[in-house]
Amino acid sequence: MRILVCKNYDEMSKKAAQMILSQVTLKPNSVLGLATGSTPVGMYKQLVKMYNDKQIDFSEISTFNLDEYYNLPKENNQSYDYFMKENLFNYINIPKENINIPNGMAKDVEAECERYDKSIKDCGGVDIQVLGIGHNAHIGFNEPTINFERGTHLVDLKQSTIEANARFFDKEENVPKKAITMGTGSIFKARKIMLLACGESKAQAIYNTVYGKVVPEVPASILQFHNDIVLILDEEAASKLKPEDYKIV
Repeated sequence: MRILVCKNYDEMSKKAAQMILSQVTLKPNSVLGLATGSTPVGMYKQLVKMYNDKQIDFSEISTFNLDEYYNLPKENNQSYDYFMKENLFNYINIPKENINIPNGMAKDVEAECERYDKSIKDCGGVDIQVLGIGHNAHIGFNEPTINFERGTHLVDLKQSTIEANARFFDKEENVPKKAITMGTGSIFKARKIMLLACGESKAQAIYNTVYGKVVPEVPASILQFHNDIVLILDEEAASKLKPEDYKIV
């Protein structure tokens, strides 16, 4: 596990975008695993700037998003489909048919989850998976639980996650209570994982991820076993780590 610590959110976002640029430059038809939430927004802005500056070409890229709210139409401005279009897809040259996001409106959720995992496999697997991390150390929507889920599945969101996401909705009761998410097993299959975290509120989750026991009650702890993972943090998110365990960039 490599840990890179940047001075602030903007520097963290630039570093993350540079890693995506390197991946796409080396493999123009890369498969990118993407995340939503406030943390990767800065990275997406940097990627749009790189595209406008003709530094990066997305014409052969395929993407798979980690998750989507269940029973929330993609046209809703809080859906992750809408989020990705507004923050990235509408501003780059990625073919629409190469964009993959779980269908939160699927009538047969189990079939949708199986289809999604098969699509990732048929695409050759994810080359680099972008992750954020929740205050409770969830990755994707894999909440603290009694076991690690292997594949994409429907999950009941914890109250803490609902409360954290309430700021995006008019009322807390409007926040969906379920989501379709890649499982920790699906995430773990990515060839490279890049986890982003910023702010003091994520410091404990990062500490538990790096130093804690590998248990499903701390979903991100499973990443200790991955053979190619980098954590890109700002100084506040890294505040509980030992200085000898990270590199300042």
